[in-house]
Formats: sequence, C-alpha cells, structure tokens
Amino acid sequence: KTLRPPFTDEVGDADVRAAALQFVRKVSGFREPAAHNREAFDEAVAAVAAATQDLLDRLVVKGAGAP
Repeated sequence: KTLRPPFTDEVGDADVRAAALQFVRKVSGFREPAAHNREAFDEAVAAVAAATQDLLDRLVVKGAGAP
C-alpha cells in the first residue's frame, strides 16, 4: 500500500500498521507465523510501524499545499 503518492495529508495508524505487516510478511516469507514465532513476528511489525511513523512524522515535503 502506498502511503505517500507523492503526498497524502492523512495517514492513519491502520495504514502504517498494514504497510508494516506487509513488509514483515514479505521479508519473513510467512503470511502467518507459527505459534512459536508469533512473538518475534508481532514485535517486528510493531518496530517497523514505529519506524515508519517516525519517518512520516519527520518528513518535510517542500511545496506541499502550494498552488
């Protein structure tokens, strides 16, 4: 899911989590982890979501909102 095409005013928590989940699934190769991997999988999703939100919060888009 593209969160910034090239600029979106509103990106919600659900959008960020969905993108993080997609990334972790792609990297791990698992759509759903086995029970013994669930904690690591969930922590990875949370870490990626936090890093993504931090990035989005800190981005400065020049010319945004200019006519």
